[in-house]
Amino acid sequence: MSRFIRRFLLISCSAVLAGCATGPRFEEVATKDTSKSFTTVVVDAGHGGKDNGAYRRFGGAEKIATLDVAKRLSEKLRQSKFKTVMTRSSDVFIPLDDRVTIENEQKNAIFVSIHFNDSRRRGIRGFETYYHSPSSIALANRIQAKLTTIPNSANRGVHHANFRVLRLAKYPAVLVECGFLSNPREGGEARDSDYRDELADRIAAAIVEQRRGGDHRTAKRESSGEPSLFDNN
Repeated sequence: MSRFIRRFLLISCSAVLAGCATGPRFEEVATKDTSKSFTTVVVDAGHGGKDNGAYRRFGGAEKIATLDVAKRLSEKLRQSKFKTVMTRSSDVFIPLDDRVTIENEQKNAIFVSIHFNDSRRRGIRGFETYYHSPSSIALANRIQAKLTTIPNSANRGVHHANFRVLRLAKYPAVLVECGFLSNPREGGEARDSDYRDELADRIAAAIVEQRRGGDHRTAKRESSGEPSLFDNN
């Protein structure tokens, strides 16, 4: 056996052993469908600390609005007898991987991330809800449907996305965009405490409905692979 071949085999074996030592890739996550059995809701307030998120003169810093809505949502869910875990409860920076760890450490849970949107075009407005795993579609649809019951709201649909906190979630996970801070009206509303409470109330109602029952036609349509009524794609 030549020296070259021996060296090649040694390198190949080392690579295989290294792969075994590290185990499965962190990106490969199997999702457990707890969408109808969850008892815990992980509430994620987007951005925080050094990360302002979007910042517009109409709506201020996204990190402030997301935290306030998330706190209100957490409280409403606790009143409905759910256990809640917040990824942050103050203005601190939490890396995305830490948020993933927090959500995946829970048992029988779902994950709801609160954000506000931004655009260079001031006229763009409306709600959007994102999901990654199929088990998250029903929850995403319910939240989107509830938000669009707010008077004069715009429905921008439910969409699939590869956001890290969704892609690496072990449980159903959604990310909610609660309007555009860049839009004069929605940005102004995002500063209003009563409006933030209304957002939290609609999201909480959707979560409770998802767990305890609601419109079964939506779930039936999703399980059959038919497109969502709220999907504008």
